[in-house]
Amino acid sequence: MAGHPNNIIFLTCDAFGVLPPVSKLTPGQAMYHFISGYTAKVAGTERGVTEPEPNFSACFGAAFLALHPTRYAELLEKKMSEHGSHAWLVNTGWSGGAYGIGERMSIGTTRSCIDSILDGNAAMAEYVKDDAFGLDIPVTLPGVDTHLLNPRNAWADKDAYDTTAKKLAGMFTENFEKYSGEGVDLTQYGPRV
Repeated sequence: MAGHPNNIIFLTCDAFGVLPPVSKLTPGQAMYHFISGYTAKVAGTERGVTEPEPNFSACFGAAFLALHPTRYAELLEKKMSEHGSHAWLVNTGWSGGAYGIGERMSIGTTRSCIDSILDGNAAMAEYVKDDAFGLDIPVTLPGVDTHLLNPRNAWADKDAYDTTAKKLAGMFTENFEKYSGEGVDLTQYGPRV
């Protein structure tokens, strides 16, 4: 039996191209993103899907939850605190634009992000705060193009990025409304736009 993890990695496939390839989450942000369970259904992995569709599934597996999602998020935070674990959001989706405009994150980029998490480079990196989601984004990571790390920098049309980030942020906010009044208030850890 394994021990407790040093790093917890949430995988998402952002079809809007506005989430960074990797971001370090505070315990509150880990709870928020765990409850949100955001990803996109993509062709080839979902029957009947021809273009990516945003999907929110509490705790990345709502159909299998026996308790309310906030209970699992509270347990996650407790275990992270007890064992000093770090949480990360890794985006395997698009960069430089939404689906149809941007490019899918390369396997090499994702692998470099995961390697940096596991070998400790990501934890020691310098960070900047993402304006739209409040995420901590590393400035540099070994093997990752620096312009990809901050998703706004990867978009040629910065206004289009801002509009798209606001659209996805609105989806997060709308999805999270169903969890308001259930335990601790986590809305402060969600999008800022």
